[in-house]
Amino acid sequence: MENKVTTPVVKGLIISLCIIVYSLILYFTDQYMNKSLGYVQYAIILGGVIWACIIYANQMNNNVTFGNVFAHGFKTTAVFTVITVLYTALAFKVLFPEMQDKILEQTVAEMQKKNLSQDQIDQAMTITNKFFFTFAIAGILVFNVFLGTIASLIGAAVAKKNPTDPFVQ
Repeated sequence: MENKVTTPVVKGLIISLCIIVYSLILYFTDQYMNKSLGYVQYAIILGGVIWACIIYANQMNNNVTFGNVFAHGFKTTAVFTVITVLYTALAFKVLFPEMQDKILEQTVAEMQKKNLSQDQIDQAMTITNKFFFTFAIAGILVFNVFLGTIASLIGAAVAKKNPTDPFVQ
């Protein structure tokens, strides 16, 4: 009887749901501006993709190559990246539109701590406010793909592999 392999879509959905639930917890506890708690999301991504790679190798009875496992991890990365980008767009535009204003207020406060002139702050905030959504989506997209690629490489490296040569019989 052949083992059923969980698709990258299902694993990407699980990882993205974990990230979304965690971000909602941070939002409702008013901790979404806490940078150190934000790093937990990166751990979820790394752990989730490595888990996906190891599970894939095990479900394939370890008859996989490094490339097979890496590809599976990268597909999982693509799925959770698309879902988290969609969630972020929905969160900033529909669910929590005030979040952008709060983030911009904190950015102004951080600039004032660095003793920047009011003219420099106003100029920076004009650009930031104009391109905030674009920067947020692009940042999530690039960083998730980068982190997912690293996690896929790690997952492919640590997954047990016992590939069989199809030409030897």
